[in-house]
Amino acid sequence: MIVVTRLNDSQFAINPDLIERINSNPDTTLVMVDGAKYIVTESMTEVIDRILHYRATVIALTQELSASGRIPANRPFGIVDSVEEDDEDGGDDGLVELDIPVTLRPRII
Repeated sequence: MIVVTRLNDSQFAINPDLIERINSNPDTTLVMVDGAKYIVTESMTEVIDRILHYRATVIALTQELSASGRIPANRPFGIVDSVEEDDEDGGDDGLVELDIPVTLRPRII
């Protein structure tokens, strides 16, 4: 989820996978796949950057899960926070073991 701001300064989270297009003339309008429209204070570039960060975080978590079978313990699910740096002291790595193995399979297009 990404967080955006309405014109009345209230914030809300939206699923970027459901955004069909973004218009900017002069207000930034998010047009959803179901036809709903949201006018936000962020610029088109800011919204696109947030979507890119969201998708990069999803890919990074998938790679971490695939490589180690563990997911970060301190990673909140839902709203994407900024990426945190790894510990360099070699102590607790902040990862959680999964009880069941998760096999990832390639997407068929």
